[in-house]
Amino acid sequence: MAPKPPSLWHPFTQEALDPQPVPIERGEGVYLYTRDGRKLIDAISSWWVNIHGHAHPLIANAIAEQARKLEHVIFAGFTHDAAEELAWRLRRVLPQPLEHIFFSDDGSTAVEVALKMALQFWRNLGKSRKTRFVALEHAYHGDTVGAMSVGADSDFVAAFQELRFPVHRVPSAYCFRCPVGKERATCDIDCIGPLTRLLGERHEEIAAVIVEPLLQGAGGMIVHPVEFLQRIRRLCTQYDVLLIADEVLTGFGRCGKIFACELASIVPDIMSLSKGLTGGFLPLAATVCTPAVYEAFRSTDRSHTFFHGHSYTANPLGCAAAIASLKIFDSEPVFERIAAIEKTHRQQMPLLAKHPAVADVRTIGTVMAVELKADDPGYFSEVRPALYDFYLKKGVLLRPLGNVVYILPPYVITGEQLHYVYDVIAESLDRVPRIAAARASH
Repeated sequence: MAPKPPSLWHPFTQEALDPQPVPIERGEGVYLYTRDGRKLIDAISSWWVNIHGHAHPLIANAIAEQARKLEHVIFAGFTHDAAEELAWRLRRVLPQPLEHIFFSDDGSTAVEVALKMALQFWRNLGKSRKTRFVALEHAYHGDTVGAMSVGADSDFVAAFQELRFPVHRVPSAYCFRCPVGKERATCDIDCIGPLTRLLGERHEEIAAVIVEPLLQGAGGMIVHPVEFLQRIRRLCTQYDVLLIADEVLTGFGRCGKIFACELASIVPDIMSLSKGLTGGFLPLAATVCTPAVYEAFRSTDRSHTFFHGHSYTANPLGCAAAIASLKIFDSEPVFERIAAIEKTHRQQMPLLAKHPAVADVRTIGTVMAVELKADDPGYFSEVRPALYDFYLKKGVLLRPLGNVVYILPPYVITGEQLHYVYDVIAESLDRVPRIAAARASH
């Protein structure tokens, strides 16, 4: 009897409802090539990781060269050239005074490291009461337990509620859904009030505030005013609370600068990085902090050691990929490409906003989001699967967040390719009323 074929269990996939996965044979530039001969524009950078295009030869060659020399070595008590060079290159682009770099595996683990670092920082200083975190509504920080805890309450995490630790939640600057209803140009960031009151009353028990700076990704590609982030930074400084910036998505140019925090001219105490770090080739993450945080762990008391690590910490292959990706920022016109994408987004905004199916359009850097009108808004909106299938048939990989369609392309996308993506989205908008009508008939 022949053995049963293996069963691959795919992430964020309901096997009883969702279509079969699309087999991909190779990628090049902005394109993914399927086993049956089609090509798809990867308009979401394969879950937001690919920044320079698929199969970039500089990164591929750097990985191959590193593999012939050293594939891995334990990072506790050892070091290697690739990690040291990457640390230097990161240090060149990180805002002062983020100097100390702790490597891990992916975005979720980078957040776990940040949370544990913040908690132990206060414990090492003898302030053991500071054990609570503050997080924003609509937040998403990853799928490990700590990251889930500071993420928003949602169906994503409902099954794991018993594992999550309690956090204080404060409003996000979701301007489109602002209850105050002010014009954005005159908004005084009323949503900062709850955080102001919370820190004023309970700062002695709060270790850190964690934010996705200026752009909340999985929560719906929500774009914040820079003033919102600036106020949070000032409040954290005023009340002696650490600020953690989760730049896993926003880092490495996504918002127009190398890091989103630069757009607001603020520096967090701790920053989490991943996704674009290796150009989308290999899993690698970094959590970076200021000397003030680091020095709380440097001690003759061994109990002050940061007891956290991963088997593949600072994996040389991942480090080599990240070094090559950072070199591309120096050798190719990356920020000119980013500016061109941003310009196209802003040109398309008013055109999309006119459509009767569109509720809101927002953009920052290389990211554009179109929030559609729906009677079932949210991640499980019936709009999502219908549009997802439509986009694939048109040769574009777009993966709506419920009723929010977003574009987040590799920086090498051409104007022609990007306009084709917009044409496909514009065509799809006419289908939204029919999707709603079909849903109502059932």
